[in-house]
Amino acid sequence: MLKACLNGGRRRDEHAGVPVTPAELAADAARCAARRVAAVHVHPRDATGAESLHPAVIAEAVTALRTAVPGLPVGVTTGAWIEPDPAARVAAVRAWPVLPDFASVNAHEPGAEAVAAALHERGVLVEAGLWTVPAVDAWRRWRVPAGRILVECLAEEPEVALADAAAILAALPPDGPPVLLHGEGPATWPVLADAIRRGLDTRIGLEDTVVLPDGSPAADNSALVSAAAALGAR
Repeated sequence: MLKACLNGGRRRDEHAGVPVTPAELAADAARCAARRVAAVHVHPRDATGAESLHPAVIAEAVTALRTAVPGLPVGVTTGAWIEPDPAARVAAVRAWPVLPDFASVNAHEPGAEAVAAALHERGVLVEAGLWTVPAVDAWRRWRVPAGRILVECLAEEPEVALADAAAILAALPPDGPPVLLHGEGPATWPVLADAIRRGLDTRIGLEDTVVLPDGSPAADNSALVSAAAALGAR
């Protein structure tokens, strides 16, 4: 599976093509779907451009995406940097009037299991975000099932990111949920190539990088998706 991560916390001053509004997210998702991505992951933004878990913000973004590309699975983040209070994150999830298909929960964050439980209770597939080997241990203590594991290598140095990937993957149970492996920044493309070699799901988009494999600037998310698909086809 190739997932498109359309915006994350990326700012417009970092790349002019970062989609922010629901309409922009929807248009970008349609372009990426035309290149056969299997899902999209977005960080909905409020009117000021800030990432938000507010029910109205989530509803507007998810509805716009589903209208533009019916049937394309839509996921959102529940990152603690958006709302540090775990109880407030849980309350937000329970108030969402329009539900995404999946949502990521970083296992190392305070209150992660409670947020995952709230999502699971509402029928939203939980993606457990694992940034480190200790995070694997934290996730394995959850009493909530995860539908997907995100092995997220955040080190910018490719060699370090690849070593982190190997360590986290080695710590996972052999009979666990499907795994999506990805990196960020300069490590994005080496880690994506590693995911392809390992036969794992992966993702690409302006959340993770603004350049193509050769280091040249990417015009937009669809250009990144096309480049990732080309690597996977080799």
